[in-house]
Amino acid sequence: MAIQWYPGHMHKAQKDIRELLPQVDLLIEVLDARIPYSSENPSIAKIRGDKPCIKILSKSDLADPLVTAAWQAHLELQRGVKTFATTTDEPAKIKQLLTLCRQMFPAKDAGVKTINAMIVGIPNVGKSTIINTLADRVIAKTGNEPAVTKSQQRINLGSGIVLFDTPGILWPKIENPNSSYRLAVTGAIKSTAMEYDDVGFYAADYLIKAYPELLKERFQLESIPDTELAFLEVAALRRGALSAGGRINLHKICELLINELRAGTVGRISLETPDMVVAEEIIIAEAQAKKAADAAERKRRFKQGSRNPSESELAEQEANNAKRAPRGSRPPKATKPTKSRKSK
Repeated sequence: MAIQWYPGHMHKAQKDIRELLPQVDLLIEVLDARIPYSSENPSIAKIRGDKPCIKILSKSDLADPLVTAAWQAHLELQRGVKTFATTTDEPAKIKQLLTLCRQMFPAKDAGVKTINAMIVGIPNVGKSTIINTLADRVIAKTGNEPAVTKSQQRINLGSGIVLFDTPGILWPKIENPNSSYRLAVTGAIKSTAMEYDDVGFYAADYLIKAYPELLKERFQLESIPDTELAFLEVAALRRGALSAGGRINLHKICELLINELRAGTVGRISLETPDMVVAEEIIIAEAQAKKAADAAERKRRFKQGSRNPSESELAEQEANNAKRAPRGSRPPKATKPTKSRKSK
């Protein structure tokens, strides 16, 4: 699924973050605990370098606790990274973040020097709620729709910590197609920029493999069908997601499933694990290497001249000749054009 949602304010925010990041001491990145990899901005990771970073796994009450623990161990293998799992309903725990910030800079803490921190995150990940809790007042707008914050703010949190807030941003091109679906499932994408049927089928396919028992309990089923379509049809009958004449309304049941996943009523579910992501990155790297090799081959052939077909083009030409040749006759063999000799 290709996401076509990158509003103008996100482009500006991306530029502002690049300019501001070298000036701050600490980066605080808010991730969705259900999709820590897919909710991590790859461009931020590139420009962060070795700058200390706290990765907050927000909405951890909606995620599988065992998978969240695995993600924390995985992320903390990176140099200078600490993790902090919390939910927006735990104000006391969120405020412990201030102590963690000071612990990462003991010299500044002892000298009562200001720690400049910048907080970033994807849309609808709970960043604004965290900021309001840390500041003990409403500073950032909150809402269930993504892209509520649209401008940068400087906030004095007290205790020698100044926080720079930035709008929730995605990135122009999401390389991993699974990440596109996961972002849509968790609500980081506006509903007008996604197809509920497409996303619902993806979610159903994943859940029947990873969390069949939770589906059985939520939809009161004795067994789980083998395919996503079969499951959605059974679920639609259970929930009355029907059109006129008693026909299955796939759009309605997909929307219902996605909304229940976002609310956590299906259960505590994580949509990716460290092992899954490592395997996906290998596949992506191989695809990118092939794409680069194909581009280099096209460039080489272009320099040589278009009259020199590749081996694959010769094979295709022979296949086309075979289709056009009369039955019983032998089709002409495709050959590479020979270079004309210059007359002496």
